[in-house]
Amino acid sequence: MTTLTFLGQSAVLLEADGRHVLVDPFLSDNPKATTSPDDVPADVILVTHGHGDHLGDAVAIARRTGAPIVAIVEVANELAEEGVEVVDLNLGGTHAFDGGWARLVPAWHTGTTPKGTVATPGGFVIHLGGKTIYHLGDTALFSDLALPGRRDRLDAALIPIGGHYTMDRHDAVEAARLVGAPVVIPVHYDTFPPIETDAQAFKADVEDQGVGRVEVLAPNDTLEL
Repeated sequence: MTTLTFLGQSAVLLEADGRHVLVDPFLSDNPKATTSPDDVPADVILVTHGHGDHLGDAVAIARRTGAPIVAIVEVANELAEEGVEVVDLNLGGTHAFDGGWARLVPAWHTGTTPKGTVATPGGFVIHLGGKTIYHLGDTALFSDLALPGRRDRLDAALIPIGGHYTMDRHDAVEAARLVGAPVVIPVHYDTFPPIETDAQAFKADVEDQGVGRVEVLAPNDTLEL
């Protein structure tokens, strides 16, 4: 069984067969997070891009757990200077780990780190416990969101809906249609005033149009996939 726990903003923890994949662990500075970075487990840490609300506590968690951080090469090189293990993917690259794999795919956004490293943002297609999850990262709506689902049968997708810095909930309905996953989890909303939105309205729009099932999760809610 594969489970997905929403930790707030875009942070999620995937678990199957005792393996833990942590994505975008923005926890200690997240006003909505209820999980401490001192407590979250990780065997692999995936960072979609270098913005602080995604890079978050990745280095501290990697130091505590020994988990490698998988990120685009420029971000990975910066993080390696902190003395943690990194995997320096570029777009299209796949990292295989015990129990699964993760492939870095494009996203339309920006990605400069708090230290000023300019890097291309991305999303991840993640396979764990026989399930495949597409984490779109921070992105605007673009047609290539349909491509990951042509290669792999997707079981769930994490789609940003907050607007302002990413697509809004209206564009996210079309994104859900393009992605084609049967289960959609909205992320990147309500953490701060600029990205407040109506997740239940997004759910109604997606489900009324027969695009998929939407699971609106509060921080620390867990979904079985």
